[in-house]
Amino acid sequence: MAIALANARVLSAQGWRGDAAVIVEGGRILELTTRVPPDAELHDLSGRILLPGFIDCQVNGGGGVLFNDQPSAEGIRAIGAAHRRLGTTGFLPTLISDTPGKMRAAIGAVDVAIAERVPGVLGIHLEGPFLSRARKGVHAEKYLHAPDASELRLAESLHRGVTLLTLAPECVPADAIRQLTEAGVIVSVGHSDADYATVRAALDAGARGFTHLYNAMSPLTSRAPGVVGAALDDPDSWCGVIVDGHHVDAASLRVALKAKPRGKIFLVTDAMPPVGAADPSYVLNGETITVRDGMCQTASGTLAGSALSMIDAVRNTIDMLGVPLDEAARMASTYPADFLGLGATHGRIGAGCRAAFTVVDPQLRVTETWIDGVRETA
Repeated sequence: MAIALANARVLSAQGWRGDAAVIVEGGRILELTTRVPPDAELHDLSGRILLPGFIDCQVNGGGGVLFNDQPSAEGIRAIGAAHRRLGTTGFLPTLISDTPGKMRAAIGAVDVAIAERVPGVLGIHLEGPFLSRARKGVHAEKYLHAPDASELRLAESLHRGVTLLTLAPECVPADAIRQLTEAGVIVSVGHSDADYATVRAALDAGARGFTHLYNAMSPLTSRAPGVVGAALDDPDSWCGVIVDGHHVDAASLRVALKAKPRGKIFLVTDAMPPVGAADPSYVLNGETITVRDGMCQTASGTLAGSALSMIDAVRNTIDMLGVPLDEAARMASTYPADFLGLGATHGRIGAGCRAAFTVVDPQLRVTETWIDGVRETA
């Protein structure tokens, strides 16, 4: 039976609609219409706001689970459930730099999770281990290295869903990047100390984006544009940003929004296990990380991911950057879908798209989410 989501302010693919019901059947959106079909089951949203479901390309953990520690379908299910309550309806479980064996286990877990229809799983994000030691952040140095051919093939081995690989282009030759992208891997530049020319060569070889812009990358300076300069200068690539008030200054984020074409900046959380969990601490590479003043930090003060949810990222984008709600919501849904090559079916409320929604009240509190036409209350 079709379901009619009615009496809502709908952010459709064309803009705001106050007169439309969204008709869903078989996990897809059939249409937006002003007349509810008589045989449809009515779901009254009581004047709330219906947004495209949020998509998070960088989810290290949640609900007390770190993907590196539980690379299994069960671990992914727990992470997804924690973020779903906070508005995320599509996500990439993200593996922080680890051993080839752990990479293999994580890729296998995502394959199983998608086959078992774990809600919201879109693929995997391998953040490393082909990263710069100079810009390693919280990644364990012992895992960081240039890849051999077998490791590159491992990165291409996911059978279901998308693969996003964050790498430092000074560690991976342009020819290897080209081969990865030709195999269907989405390559993102991050944790890199590369110069502008090296990043430009990676973009020309098919790299599509930048992982948590500004963080763990060579900065833009007057005579050395670095990774940041290459990212802001290139009109075709996408940049993920962590808008938590800690990772990047609001002024720097506003500069990025002005520099890049509309639609090329999207929100990520870089979330860690405390998101959606009562425990404010977790262990990464044998070191205890604690949330202090909203920041996930090591004992020495190094940022270690975030305690950010996607709905908080949307609120921060509105409050800190002056972005209107419709655009902030697209930065959390439409634009990451486009980055992942899923824009035809995800991140939009339009006929033929997947029925994934985030419902919020006027105070932007998540009240329910929908994945493939299935509703869960927050």
